[in-house]
Amino acid sequence: MSRTTSVPDLSVSTSPAPTTSDAAIALSGVGKAFSLGRGRTVTALEELDLHIADGEFVAIVGPSGCGKSTVLRMVAGLDTPTTGSVAVEGRSPRDLARSHRLGVAFQEHALLPWSSVWKNVALPFQLAGRPVDAHRVEELVNLVGLAGFESARPRQLSGGMRQRAAIARALVLEPDVLLLDEPFGALDAVTRRRMNTELARIWAEQRITTLLVTHDVEEAVFLADRVVVMSGRPGRVRHVHEVGFARPRDASITRSEEFHEAVDLLTGLLDAEGGAP
Repeated sequence: MSRTTSVPDLSVSTSPAPTTSDAAIALSGVGKAFSLGRGRTVTALEELDLHIADGEFVAIVGPSGCGKSTVLRMVAGLDTPTTGSVAVEGRSPRDLARSHRLGVAFQEHALLPWSSVWKNVALPFQLAGRPVDAHRVEELVNLVGLAGFESARPRQLSGGMRQRAAIARALVLEPDVLLLDEPFGALDAVTRRRMNTELARIWAEQRITTLLVTHDVEEAVFLADRVVVMSGRPGRVRHVHEVGFARPRDASITRSEEFHEAVDLLTGLLDAEGGAP
């Protein structure tokens, strides 16, 4: 039976958030314009403010084309704002990336197809010019539930297992910040729910400042401390929802009335912005 809800209040909602000075991630007045050639530009983001505390898990949802992934790319140091500023631990994101303090996992796992799980997880040590810490690699392989598959190649793994390996690789250098861009977007619904539970477990053990971009509202509510709803292009922070569920979390919370109320509220906000996320 489908649920019905009243139309939510669409006024901008704010929740307690860190100030710029004490935020682990701070985006202040950020705008981003892209050139389309022949003198034409498109404004993807405008006057976006978002501050994330140390050890906080924040998820961003929004309609397609609102600039969600652009936000994450700027925090990763892969892009720069046209206006405003982006800082991670008070530094330039590129500075933090160069010192290998950012862990990133995208929808495409980008594992080396010719290397084993163990070697893929160990790769960041080599890229950073450090001796491989075999104990740390083993610890992460076990943490993501891939013990016994250390010698397997990516083609021998399921999609969910490949994403587990990608997350282990993102965590292996003990980064200060973890960035996730639709990490489970290519998985089927059942596997995706299982991976959400696994990520919640992994995060509960690591407690790393995390920014997740997702199209899945249920995923955002299940995983995050706060869910940020962005407006349609040009993207701005439209609403911030404080998720009140205690940690650690398991799948049982997804069956609660409180969970469905939060999902319905955020889905209503997204519908009002012009379509599904």
